[in-house]
Parts: sequence; structure tokens; C-alpha cells
Amino acid sequence: MRLAWEDRVFTVFIYTALTLLGFLTFYPFWNAAVVSFNEGTDTSLGNITFWPRVFTLENYAVVLKDIRILKGFVVSIARTLVGTFLTISITALFAYGMSRKELIGRNYYMTFAILTLYFSGGLIPTYLLIRNLGMFDSFWVFVIPTMVNVWSMIIFRTFFKEIPPGLEDAARIDGCGYWSTFIRVVVPLSGPVIATLSLFAAIVHWNDWFVASIYINNKDLLPVQTLLKQTLESNIASELNSADSASTSFIMRSQTYTTKSLTMATMMVTTLPIVLVYPFLQRYFVKGVLVGSLKE
Repeated sequence: MRLAWEDRVFTVFIYTALTLLGFLTFYPFWNAAVVSFNEGTDTSLGNITFWPRVFTLENYAVVLKDIRILKGFVVSIARTLVGTFLTISITALFAYGMSRKELIGRNYYMTFAILTLYFSGGLIPTYLLIRNLGMFDSFWVFVIPTMVNVWSMIIFRTFFKEIPPGLEDAARIDGCGYWSTFIRVVVPLSGPVIATLSLFAAIVHWNDWFVASIYINNKDLLPVQTLLKQTLESNIASELNSADSASTSFIMRSQTYTTKSLTMATMMVTTLPIVLVYPFLQRYFVKGVLVGSLKE
């Protein structure tokens, strides 16, 4: 069936707008990758757009040889794995309890949990709590405060309520309790939502730099994102210093733009793990985002 001219104009407009939006979204990432493969001194000349002028892998070689970056990767990987596992495990257990009609006080617990989405204790009380609990300058400050995610709990709860009650009844007839039913019946059926929320939790843990900047003084416990933030701040400081001294401006500018190339290389390396993991979870992600969207 042929489209009316109004529909054709609208279709062209939509494709054009989405293409432009896609370009505006993708180009900054592409430009950062291009700069990361460009020689540092040449980068100071500017006007690097779609392809490196002086191709080099030296920036990546320097980044991967930096012991601080390597330690930061170890901390980030450990934090992401442990934090994601604990977040999904504890949140799923909480949500399973909230989905049971026989739980006494279920509405009270649910209301109390939802209130935390709108009100928080504030930074200073949280800082004092972390210090009094002995988690200051500790690896556990990365994972324990985030073990329960209310937003994920609501999605888990919606999914668990849609599981046919007959499956759980059959498990109980076979002698399973609540724990066995959760492990043997509920979890295997929850693959899409677990994969989706695991991806969200992993991204939060991997990209976070704020927690370490507040609660961590030990340089060996700094995640790679915090190190990247410190590098960006040092770049700004170098640019300000170079503006104060005309006699050293060329040297300072050369160092700054060389550092910029290294910073872009670090950004690419820190982004790569999530980029590699996402394609394997995409099919679960598409299913997971539809959880609770249809009601029978």
C-alpha cells in the first residue's frame, strides 16, 4: 500500500532526525577514539575529526604499562563482579518476599522501601555512618551500601508476581520450601530480568567515581574511573598554569595535549568492557525491558 504524501514527509523527517541524533550521539565517542590513536604532539595542532593524522599505539602502550591504571582495573573489575552479584542476589530475595501475599506487613515494607526513592539521608549523615561502620577506606564501601536497589526490586517484584502460582504449588507438593522454590523454580525462570538488571548494576559499579573520591584515601583502592577523573582534573590545571606563563606555554601545552591523548586512550580502555559485554546481554535486555508492560 502506497503512503500518502503526508506520511512520506513524516517518515523522511523521522529518519532524518534519528540519523542526526545518532550521529550526534556517536561522533563524540568516535572522536575520542581517533584522538586516542593519534600521536600526542600532533594532537596539539587540533582539527582532528574523523581519522588520526599520525597513527600510533603508543598512547595505549603507556596506559597499559601504568601500574596505577592496572591496579585501578583490578579494583573496578572486583567491585563490578562482587557488587553486581550482591546487588542482584539481595534485591531479588527482597523482591521475592515482597511478591508473596502471605507476607505479613508487606504493604508497610513496600511503602518504606519506596520512600527511599524520594528521600535520602544526605551526604554528611551517610559519610558519618560509613565511618562509624568501619567501612571508610575499605573495599566494602563500594558494595555494601548498594546491596539493595529499590528500583530493581520493584521490577523483580513485578516479574515474580507474573510467574504462574501453579509452578510454585507443584514445587511445594514435591517438598520444596520457600528457599528451594526460589532457587529451583523462580531463578531459572527469571533469566531475562536478571540479565537486564545485572547489566544496569554492572554499569553503575563500573562507571562510578564518586564513592572512591569521598571514602577512599588508599591509592591502591582507587577504581579506574576515579583515576580517570583525577587525570581530567590535572589536564584542566595544566591548561590554567600554561595560560599564566607565556615563556612555558609551548612546553605546558605539549604536555597537556599529550596527556589528553593518554586520557582518551584511558577512556577507550575503560569503556571497552561494557561495550564487549552488552552484545551478549542484548537479547535478554530486550525481553527484560518489557517486564510488567502487559497485563492479562
